[in-house]
Amino acid sequence: MEVTFLGTSSAVPSKNRNHTSIALRIPGEVFLFDCGEGTQRQMAIAGISPMKVTRMFITHLHGDHILGIPGMIQSMGFRGREEPLEIYGPPGIHELHESIMKLGYFTLDFDIHVHEVKGGTVLEEEDYRITSAPASHSVFNLAYCFEEKKRPRFLREKAIELGLKPGPAFGKLHRGIPVRVGDRIIKPEEVLGSPRRGVKICYSGDTRPCESVIDLAREADLLIHESTFEAGSEDKAAESGHSTAREAAEVAASACVRKLILTHLSTRYKRTEVILNAAREVFPETDVADDLMTVEVKADDSGSGS
Repeated sequence: MEVTFLGTSSAVPSKNRNHTSIALRIPGEVFLFDCGEGTQRQMAIAGISPMKVTRMFITHLHGDHILGIPGMIQSMGFRGREEPLEIYGPPGIHELHESIMKLGYFTLDFDIHVHEVKGGTVLEEEDYRITSAPASHSVFNLAYCFEEKKRPRFLREKAIELGLKPGPAFGKLHRGIPVRVGDRIIKPEEVLGSPRRGVKICYSGDTRPCESVIDLAREADLLIHESTFEAGSEDKAAESGHSTAREAAEVAASACVRKLILTHLSTRYKRTEVILNAAREVFPETDVADDLMTVEVKADDSGSGS
């Protein structure tokens, strides 16, 4: 499972940092978390096709997080997309969609399904779950959490000992479906190992440090948290509804996550050492995101945080 940082700047893009967007690549799908201006060009550089984006998750409706959506949608239409696109976002997301559809002249041959989110479970599929929680910003902002549902290991030799032959029955048992062998019913728990923990990734959006994000990110493998300001600028951060590097690190420590990556950096910081060093004093497993940086995320099978 891979996370690619398509944009890591805050309100104003710079030569080295684009507006905010994060791509999460899972088997068969690409999710976008926020879609700032220029996101589709960043995707081209990163080698990620917009046509593979199945879902967008928008944290809030400030321009640096949404202005890439109109161009993305129109480019999808120009390239002949037919598969539907799902967009999730806070109250106001329907009005945003309506405005986008009136912007310029274009035609689409695919459906766009828009979902208003206020918190809780966003969607649940067989292999993953996405939840959200309101964070603390100057406008309503959602933090999102992706959790992989990982099946227990299938104990092949045990299944054979019970009289099963390799084939469709193995798959059924692994999916939790009992199967019959002669006069006997074999239950999944007889041929499955211990429960396994799947990947958990949390993205804060724009926020002050808050308990809701700590709770959402609890024992995550990766927390992606905004760090608009350096340590020592707490007053500025509080006034604008943002976090400092140290505050983001404190959130990571409180949530017992395994890894913290800071993003949404102000253009005032040409060098990131000041951001990174302050955060690592509190939470050593911290990195600062750069545009086009890709991180592979694996689960901690022990089931414990850092």
